[in-house]
Amino acid sequence: MRRILIVDDHAVVCGGLRQFLAGRSDYQIAGEAHSGAEALTQITDHPWDLVLLDIGLPDINGLEVLKRVRQQQAELPVLIFSMHTEDEYAIASLQAGATGYLPKDSAPEEILEAIRRALGGSKYVSPHLADKLLSGVISTSKPMPHDSLSPRESDVMRRVSRGETLTHIASSLHLSPKTITTYRTRILEKLGVGSNAELTRYVIEHKLDT
Repeated sequence: MRRILIVDDHAVVCGGLRQFLAGRSDYQIAGEAHSGAEALTQITDHPWDLVLLDIGLPDINGLEVLKRVRQQQAELPVLIFSMHTEDEYAIASLQAGATGYLPKDSAPEEILEAIRRALGGSKYVSPHLADKLLSGVISTSKPMPHDSLSPRESDVMRRVSRGETLTHIASSLHLSPKTITTYRTRILEKLGVGSNAELTRYVIEHKLDT
């Protein structure tokens, strides 16, 4: 029996997936996590054959969770299962190391096919997305500026965008204010912005704090 972990903060989604896969004899929903931090703990503490990961988590963006998972377990299959359309996040997810990308409105047979392929060691791209990639409608060549941020830089970026002072961030992360100032300078350079207001606008536009 293959073990699947669902990472989603909506009980209805978790319950629906559990019910949908309840009759399967080859794999099971063996665990749930409702935040990014909880997901990282579960992935560290227990063995999994597949992770179904949402992007819009309440604490850590799903793509950031994915990056951290890849640092811990490079071979663990992770399917992004999101309310966002493929055009918005599919390429970024695949570039970050996702095994595949599934919109939450995918047909049941498509969900099963994606799970089968992921558990079989293959990548999954929907026919719709494959057509767009082949036709050049979606470009795969240009990563986003925030893709170059480290996990710590991403955390500081989100905190600054929420209006936290550098002193408060330093205290929360048990670092010196000088270190946080250095992080902020590096983040602004990587994102190509010149102020906290521009950084906040960038975070909102790219939905990095959802």
